[in-house]
Amino acid sequence: MTDFDNKQARVSAIVPARNEETVIAACVESLASQAEIAEVLVVNDESKDKTAEIVRELMNRYPTVRLLEAAGLPPGWVGKNSAAWLGAREAKGNWLLFTDADATHAADSADKALTIAAEQKAAMVSFSPEQVMQTWYEKALIPYVYCRLGSHYSFSEVNDTKKTAAAANGQFLMIRRDAYDDIGGHAGVAGEVLEDVELARRVKKGGYRIWFGSGAGVVRVRMYRSFGAMWEGWKKNLYLLMGGTPDSAGREIARGVAPVLGTIVAAISTWGLTENWLTALAVLLVGLVVVYVAYDEELQQNGFSHRLIWYGIPGRLLFAWVLFASYQGYKRGKLKWKGREYPLDTPMHRTGS
Repeated sequence: MTDFDNKQARVSAIVPARNEETVIAACVESLASQAEIAEVLVVNDESKDKTAEIVRELMNRYPTVRLLEAAGLPPGWVGKNSAAWLGAREAKGNWLLFTDADATHAADSADKALTIAAEQKAAMVSFSPEQVMQTWYEKALIPYVYCRLGSHYSFSEVNDTKKTAAAANGQFLMIRRDAYDDIGGHAGVAGEVLEDVELARRVKKGGYRIWFGSGAGVVRVRMYRSFGAMWEGWKKNLYLLMGGTPDSAGREIARGVAPVLGTIVAAISTWGLTENWLTALAVLLVGLVVVYVAYDEELQQNGFSHRLIWYGIPGRLLFAWVLFASYQGYKRGKLKWKGREYPLDTPMHRTGS
């Protein structure tokens, strides 16, 4: 047997879950129905809702599903990392698939990941999931964030063994067990907010190959179902994703806001100089068209529909707002997520490098 033999691969799917009663069933069912997945380990991270009850019901229908209970959060750990580590220690597979409870997998998602691993000789395969968006604020912020992520974490650079760039998406992250153990697993990234990116860095630094790409048609995620949850979620990690320094955050905020403000200032200045509101309006419209056309190109490059172009300006403003809030949170040295508050060792201790 080789490390990349699909026929003998045994995949253990690990799903950390904290208060996920609205999504956990769809996730577990989409995993348990796949022949390549030998077991589905749901780690209940002290949920206050019906998450555990729903999983127990699923266990009656799917013999491969198991429920594990996380008993408290160890000091220095982020909750998701602790739950993932518990699942990994119980897993029996030679491949570990870490996925979020709000992810719904295509019937062949594990098979596709294993095939890519075999073809690319990769020890880690990660998909950036297809994003399901229903509200205006999801359609505004999420595509813009992912367009910016595409510039920071290029698939081609991550997959290039000659380059140091490394990244992964924890919503679908499959790693060979020996590589996972070699880099210390989630215990090695216990306190990391961006545990997926840090795991990828360690994998690549360890001499293993990464494959990171689009998950369109493979795995779908609706990340947030309310504005408050979306705000808290991006506030948690956007500062780190955008570089983790005040300068990098400032550049991203300026990039988002400057074209809009510049267009407005130009229109107002034109009106003041010419006293002709039609000329000022023309300047405003031309400026907005330039902004929209540039965003349409970014959307297409990152796999989003051009119909989302009209959300571009509110997306820019929301992005700048939440990135500043994320920066402020790290500056204060406190991080809140899913009812827990995590103290940071120093206000700006994460560099994102």
